[in-house]
Amino acid sequence: MASANTSTKVNFTAGRVADFSCPEGKREAFLWDAKTQGLGLRAFASGKKTYIYQAWINGKTRRAVIGPSEVFDIGQARKEAEKLAVQASQNIPPAKVKREKAAAERAEERELLRGRVTLGEVWEEYVKANKSDWGDRHIEHHFKATQKPGLPLKRGKGVTKAGCLNSLISTKLADFNDRKIEQWLREESKTRPGVAAQTYRMLFACLNWASEQEQYIGLIKPDKLKTKAIKKRVPKLAPKSDVLQKEQLAGFFTYVRQISDPVVSAYLQTLLLTGARRNELTGLKWEDIDFTWSTLAIRDKATSKGQDAGLRVIPLTPYVASLLINLPRRNQWVFSSPRSASGRLQEPKKSFQQAKALAGIEITLHGLRRSFSTLSEWVEVPTGVVAQIMGHKPSATAEKHYKQRPIDLLRKWHSKLEGWILEQAGLVQPAVPVQRLNVVGGVHDV
Repeated sequence: MASANTSTKVNFTAGRVADFSCPEGKREAFLWDAKTQGLGLRAFASGKKTYIYQAWINGKTRRAVIGPSEVFDIGQARKEAEKLAVQASQNIPPAKVKREKAAAERAEERELLRGRVTLGEVWEEYVKANKSDWGDRHIEHHFKATQKPGLPLKRGKGVTKAGCLNSLISTKLADFNDRKIEQWLREESKTRPGVAAQTYRMLFACLNWASEQEQYIGLIKPDKLKTKAIKKRVPKLAPKSDVLQKEQLAGFFTYVRQISDPVVSAYLQTLLLTGARRNELTGLKWEDIDFTWSTLAIRDKATSKGQDAGLRVIPLTPYVASLLINLPRRNQWVFSSPRSASGRLQEPKKSFQQAKALAGIEITLHGLRRSFSTLSEWVEVPTGVVAQIMGHKPSATAEKHYKQRPIDLLRKWHSKLEGWILEQAGLVQPAVPVQRLNVVGGVHDV
């Protein structure tokens, strides 16, 4: 390794710096400035050249790198060397000065970056860090919240509307205040109060998460943002209570059965007759149906955690079986759709709206699930049976630990309820149907 030759000095010029190089056969070489004490140019065998500063401190030679010769000109290098010389005169090693300066610069840069980070950037990190513990619908809600406007819809014509949180995603985290959030709530609550209330809760979950992350600590204090004015501004939504009355069942079945798409027609009827959640049914696969033992295995929202789906097994009642067994088997999904990218039915809004209008009733898809529960009282189905079929979380210790009813007992009550509903609609409950599946291209017995 070549050592520094402090006796040979020249006045640095652009030409001398450019011409200086490491001699062949050596790893490095040094050239020293005659004008500025301690300033040197270090050339490596690779061709790289850097300015350095060297001083004698506490009986030892200390050295620090100033920077590459292509980055620093001679004037800049001399100024840096003069600064280091002041520290060296106080017996402070130049390398320590450089380290402390670099650390301070890094800290300043981190603080600048922290100050520039936006809600949109934090939201993306938050979703990425937590989505493995969320269900598909919860993940979808987070993506929709920051959705950009004007994008082509995935289904149908038209373009997307701005997500409820879209107006805030470019806001710097450090700039959040209670007035900004209150104004946002005021505007969003005018047109979509339900979504605004839900997004408000998601927003604060994100802010709470961010406040606990090392890189964002101190940037925001969510508890200081939840003022009385903001809490008052959050829309208070009354629980929905739409249900089908006994007298409306005939109209419902008449017009839903007239829907030209058999998949949509079967889906709406099955929602009512099983009390399942709408996404539980759209996620139903052929492998989940046992036509031999008349059971349905439903991926249960209440017992699912993140991407790990829980299951509940319920009876496959005669009428529902007759609906499902005649559906086309296009793919793995029972309620399939050749127009959907996923291959399965999405929300059948148009057909459902038309059927409701013709029947003269107002009901939501979730209202069909709610109707299953209320109609069960007409035939005095035990509350625990209804809850187990619908997938409600047990509300008492006995229900949680001891009352897991066998499928035959569920079937007794479930079939009785289905028969009563069909009777009100002027329909007859069929016997157990012939086991067959419609495969696209033909019908096959199973």
